[in-house]
Amino acid sequence: MISQFGVFTSYQANVDANGNNILGDAANEPSISVDPTNLNKMVIGWRQFDSIQSDFREAGWGYTTDGGIHWTFPGVLENNVFRSDPVSHCDETGKFFYLSLESNQAQSFFCDDVWNSINGGQSWMQGGPGHGGDKEWFTIDKTNGMGHGFQYQFWTGFFACDTGEFTRSTDGGLTWMTPISIPNSARTGTLDVDTNGNLFVGGSVGGGFSCLRSSNAQIGNQTPTFDRITTVSLGGSLIQGGINGIGLCGQTFLVVDRSGSATNNNVYMLASVLPSGRSTTDVMFARSTDSGLTFSAPHRINDDPNFQNKWHWFGTLSVAPNARIDVVWYDTRNATNNIDSQLFYSWSTDGGLSWAPNVAVSNPFNPQAGFPNNQKIGDYITIVSDNTGANVAYAATFNVNPNAVGGHEQDVYYVRVSPSGGSTPTPTPTPTATATPTATATATATATSTATATATATATPTATATATATPTATATATATPTLTPRPTPTPRFQPTPRPRATPPPRP
Repeated sequence: MISQFGVFTSYQANVDANGNNILGDAANEPSISVDPTNLNKMVIGWRQFDSIQSDFREAGWGYTTDGGIHWTFPGVLENNVFRSDPVSHCDETGKFFYLSLESNQAQSFFCDDVWNSINGGQSWMQGGPGHGGDKEWFTIDKTNGMGHGFQYQFWTGFFACDTGEFTRSTDGGLTWMTPISIPNSARTGTLDVDTNGNLFVGGSVGGGFSCLRSSNAQIGNQTPTFDRITTVSLGGSLIQGGINGIGLCGQTFLVVDRSGSATNNNVYMLASVLPSGRSTTDVMFARSTDSGLTFSAPHRINDDPNFQNKWHWFGTLSVAPNARIDVVWYDTRNATNNIDSQLFYSWSTDGGLSWAPNVAVSNPFNPQAGFPNNQKIGDYITIVSDNTGANVAYAATFNVNPNAVGGHEQDVYYVRVSPSGGSTPTPTPTPTATATPTATATATATATSTATATATATATPTATATATATPTATATATATPTLTPRPTPTPRFQPTPRPRATPPPRP
């Protein structure tokens, strides 16, 4: 399936060896990562259901070498292993990583591991046990500081492999420290690192949100502590259900600006929240210019004038090397049934003070179609930015399947967005040094802001990208190796795990 909407083209990623849709499967909850040394190389991980008649899911993935025009779907990380909540990243050398939640004991508790690929996502090597839990997320320190290459992970403590909600790997995801608890038990969020090596965690807490900072997580021989805990208002709270069946309407996203510009080390948080007194969600944004000490009042990104009864959900964001902020989300503003959704896009070039008018990016689709006995279309979508635009992975139900719920099936798509409109070709940048940490990178427990303009003067923005390796939009047919059909998986039954406290209900 190639879905054209105006100047935007969405390409299906979960395809067979000939690039065609696989009838009868389902794919959702995609996480995209991009090779910074060759922006034409990308990986998307997703929840793979080999049959829409089953809730059994595995860790699917696809890769591209031509800027997202053609995708190869080799299979799953492990056949017949129940996996979920995929998160993919790529380090500054082009090495891809895939964090995957696994449940191998009658699907009753959750552990994870991080896989890595040194050939652009064509094949993967498994790392050691990563502890983990439900809604796990991770990030990689790509700065030149003492924590370079460290991986940080946190998850929801209610549904965890063992105690704690946070862990760290100092060897690229091969081994992980014993988990520790984090303040306020923040959950359903993401992490990022500033140019000084400070780690930031953004997550939901009760009916609100928190931003946590650790200055010493970058010191390998110290147990991480969180020296800054800030309550953040996003104008509402996360919700489960609504337009997305039993799923979330979005999770918390936190990103840090490492551009080396005037907005360097700004911390941005975004979520699709339910405001007080409302029954539908808005995409809300807040920013910190003082290393997470304080945050701005929340700002609504969706600009439709009659937004009160419309859904704006699955909001997510990223920051480009040149400091532009990109945001995408699902939106029902054009749907008379208030269900059919479109992917929408907006951006900011002034650190989130003002935003471009919203742009529809995709054809409308019914997100409640194609449920593979798991009544949601996942819990999130993802985006990765570069200097000219951004790469988006999202799930949609463009493909017709008479046997599926609603006559359509869930599949994963890639689309390129940019402020210039349409699928601006992805350039391959000239390699540049990672932003250099300043002398203030040493661990402290003070509340002094390190996000000063003078402290980031050495950061080198990657604005030297050239368009000499621009892929053409002519989708010429290329031979793809024939893949061996994957067997239909069946759940594995193993002994009941150790007794645990009864957690709150979970889908």
